[in-house]
Amino acid sequence: MNLESTKVTVAKSSKEVFEFLINLQNFEQLMPENTQKFEVDRDSFLFALKGMPEIRLVLKEKTAFSNITLGAASSKLPFTLSANISELTNDKSEVQLFFSGDFNPMMAMMVKKPLTKFIEVLAENISKL
Repeated sequence: MNLESTKVTVAKSSKEVFEFLINLQNFEQLMPENTQKFEVDRDSFLFALKGMPEIRLVLKEKTAFSNITLGAASSKLPFTLSANISELTNDKSEVQLFFSGDFNPMMAMMVKKPLTKFIEVLAENISKL
């Protein structure tokens, strides 16, 4: 299952956005309001949304100023969440989030709507930086 957020414009350079996102503690500012738990542990963070199980994301890859990829810490539900960053001007960039998960059809049907909403909230909050 592949999902993508709308592209959002950020009033920061691609370097500033990249440096914000690789500091995993900053993801707490991007989380939806219904976040009940958020903990950072070196190169990963754990979060829980109301009514959902806890999820641990690990920083998997980073390409300076253009991409950050987080992945599931558990192999039970393999997925990645990537942020692609494009510089528009010296003080403006564009960010789009991509979710890719390997779920069975029943699981995909159950999680598609909440995941779509989740990545849209993250993107919207990135645009407010």
